[in-house]
Amino acid sequence: GLIIASCIYSLPFMFQPLQAGFASLPKSLFEASYSLGKGKWETLFRVALPNIKPSLLTALIVSFAHTLGEFGVVLMIGGSVGDKTKVASIAIYEAVELMDYTKAHVYSAIMLFISFAVLFLVYFFNNSHSKRTQ
Repeated sequence: GLIIASCIYSLPFMFQPLQAGFASLPKSLFEASYSLGKGKWETLFRVALPNIKPSLLTALIVSFAHTLGEFGVVLMIGGSVGDKTKVASIAIYEAVELMDYTKAHVYSAIMLFISFAVLFLVYFFNNSHSKRTQ
């Protein structure tokens, strides 16, 4: 239930990159696919999604990064059950509650590093993909 709730909560962060990707596609791609006898689903999976791969990857990574740092949904739905629902944001919260600031700083530094790594990967992938398409 916790995974489903986190996914639903992160859907808005996935929507904007996907919307931008679909908006960037020319209508002629869809018209060509339909004129060749392909249906809506086949057009989606064989024409649209492969052409918005960078937007799709960006949407997935942004949603993952948001879910990684999520605090409210995890605490509300999953609580903090032993080692079962412990995520990084809850671990930081509990370390601060126990006044173990060293551990909280280490967890925060790890999260900061992961955030920069995720952003770098998105930038690198989108930049290399845009160079290939030019």
